[in-house]
Amino acid sequence: MTGTFVAAGLFVAVAFATSIGPGPARAQSLRPDEVSVGTGAAGALSVLSSIDPVEMGELLEDWRTRYPDIKLTYRHKNSLDVYSDVVECNEARPCPDLAWSSAMDLQIKLVNDGYAARHETAAASMLPPWAVWRNEAFGVTAEPIVLVYNKMRVPPEDVPRTHADFVRLLREKGAAYRGKVAAYDPERSGTGFLLWNSDVRITSETWQLVRALGRTGPKLYSFAHTMLDRVSDGDHLFAYNMISSYARARAMEEPALGVVTFEDYALVMTRIALIPKQAPHPEYAHLFLEFLLSREGQSDLARRAFGAVRLDMTPPDDAGVDPARLRPIHVGPQLLTYQDQSKRRIFFREWRKALETE
Repeated sequence: MTGTFVAAGLFVAVAFATSIGPGPARAQSLRPDEVSVGTGAAGALSVLSSIDPVEMGELLEDWRTRYPDIKLTYRHKNSLDVYSDVVECNEARPCPDLAWSSAMDLQIKLVNDGYAARHETAAASMLPPWAVWRNEAFGVTAEPIVLVYNKMRVPPEDVPRTHADFVRLLREKGAAYRGKVAAYDPERSGTGFLLWNSDVRITSETWQLVRALGRTGPKLYSFAHTMLDRVSDGDHLFAYNMISSYARARAMEEPALGVVTFEDYALVMTRIALIPKQAPHPEYAHLFLEFLLSREGQSDLARRAFGAVRLDMTPPDDAGVDPARLRPIHVGPQLLTYQDQSKRRIFFREWRKALETE
């Protein structure tokens, strides 16, 4: 995206590094991936996140309204950089005060390796057990994983409602959809690896889907937005395992995009926030994490289709799917298995074998 995003008086330049804020208490653009809010009269904190600043406009403005004298600097980096910036911080390279990432396995590795500080939250009774580990890692969103399709070019009778439907479609109409199906490449995308592995953990029939997919000559990608672009343009007709927050936000703007939450089961991912032990401003980091878990912060995230994780709020938009069919990816030590190199090699061997069946 280019241009300027405006939300509740918050101005964030997402393409050009020009300061456009009306005053020191309003948001100022520092560069495309860095914005700040607040005067700094009472203190400062830095948030490092894998979420694009354009998605955070309303949340940051609400934070500024609540704490106008605390300067919050929000920096956007990819999930691997979020991880390395916590591990490699030192006096010359200060730690972020809060690290927030969609790379669930890397965030859990930070906790397991002793990099995260404990946080006692007033929202504890409102958080599902799957979203918290050791009071150090907190899932703050609930985002179902969905199938995206081109509504203009896929006949209604071809739109699958379950994983089995999708396998059947790819088998029976593989020629019609050859080169028209996009998916994450688990060998190049950490998110893709997490989601494909989670599928396999739920059912070994996932390998049938991979084999059916392989027969269509799928196109594999590292970035969700690229896949959504290609489906919207009609270059591809399906994109498998898309994060609903991205998919639904785009579908609201682009009429060609349709979104399906599978009825047999749907993975639910979360974006994990933690406070590094070496955070230079831990008192404000705890305050910001508490804000993320509050009803106000959760409401801001839900309005951007991230989905509230709190039990006392409306569950994520799952298109009427039975909540019993939702399968959250648990925040906890089981995610460490995704870092096991021998298990990764086994998975990739099976992946290539299944994908190249035909």
